[in-house]
Amino acid sequence: MKPVKRIFLGMVVLLLCTGQTVSQAQAPAAAPQPGSGPAAGPAKVLKIATLAPDGTTLAKGLIAMKNEVLSRTGGKVDFQIYFGGQAGDEKDVVRKMRIGQLQGGALTGVGLGMIEPEIRVLELPFLFKNYGQADAVYGNMRPYFEEKFLQKGFVLLGWAEVGFVKIFSNKPITKKADLSGLKMWMWEGDPLAQAMYESLKVVPVPLAITDVLTSLQTGLIDGAYAPELGAIAFQWHTKVKYVTDVNLVDGTGGIVVAKVEWDKLTPDEQKVVKEVISAQATQLISKTRADNQSSLSVLQSSGIQVVSLTPEALTELQGISKEVQQKLVGKLYPQALLDKVNGLVAAAP
Repeated sequence: MKPVKRIFLGMVVLLLCTGQTVSQAQAPAAAPQPGSGPAAGPAKVLKIATLAPDGTTLAKGLIAMKNEVLSRTGGKVDFQIYFGGQAGDEKDVVRKMRIGQLQGGALTGVGLGMIEPEIRVLELPFLFKNYGQADAVYGNMRPYFEEKFLQKGFVLLGWAEVGFVKIFSNKPITKKADLSGLKMWMWEGDPLAQAMYESLKVVPVPLAITDVLTSLQTGLIDGAYAPELGAIAFQWHTKVKYVTDVNLVDGTGGIVVAKVEWDKLTPDEQKVVKEVISAQATQLISKTRADNQSSLSVLQSSGIQVVSLTPEALTELQGISKEVQQKLVGKLYPQALLDKVNGLVAAAP
């Protein structure tokens, strides 16, 4: 099945990191024409891909970035944006950036981790209790990860948070034992999700994010994980009956550009792109958080039952946190980085 026809279904982040209302299911936007800015002559076009469908919060933010960059550079720099998985799953996007078919991507933590695995330390289960802790850690760690991405040949231009991930399923999840034996979607090739599922005794079903909707419909999987907006944007909410209201993971995301393409911009152009993306990314995070919060009532109105955990059940579920953290030391990140992040969390408000 071709990628354009498999859009709906992703976090994130994505991961993930999308937002749209239940009624939206828009076709991808027409590709912008190079050189369409206010100045004559061809623009430097950065081809950027995202899993977010057109019309979502992230998609609108990317369009705003494109328009502002085009205006402020006098038409010299433009974005050509591929929405909704038109360029493939995130592994395809990362591969295409490496060979020059794409210049950048708005990626979830899974895609970012394919470039720099250490960034997945920010997506450990139950790492953050609230967004204040997340903001403190992300702000402190940004210079570190910017340098790590540069070493891998990419420029990290801004965060694009997905939000807290919930559990969507066709059976109620009221305690840890309810997850045992459940056939849950796992993003194909995601070592963090694999480690988490092992601790939860969940049966992982590895799939590309573009295959989740069909798999829920056919019963291949019993559930999936996503922030509220992600589930709505990809229409997963139409194929499940329950959402467990637990902040399992704070899904990260980011906007990256291949350094070889970045270096083709003049210093002034780089300055404009950095300023625009940084400012828009900050607005995107605020908007995504607000939309995720309001989307819970949208899910309820669509017939999904919200399941709340008792304090005892939540404490039991949170017990996997340290186990998963240690499983991934030496695989995704060093112990020293994990210790630093945990220290920042502890010191945050």
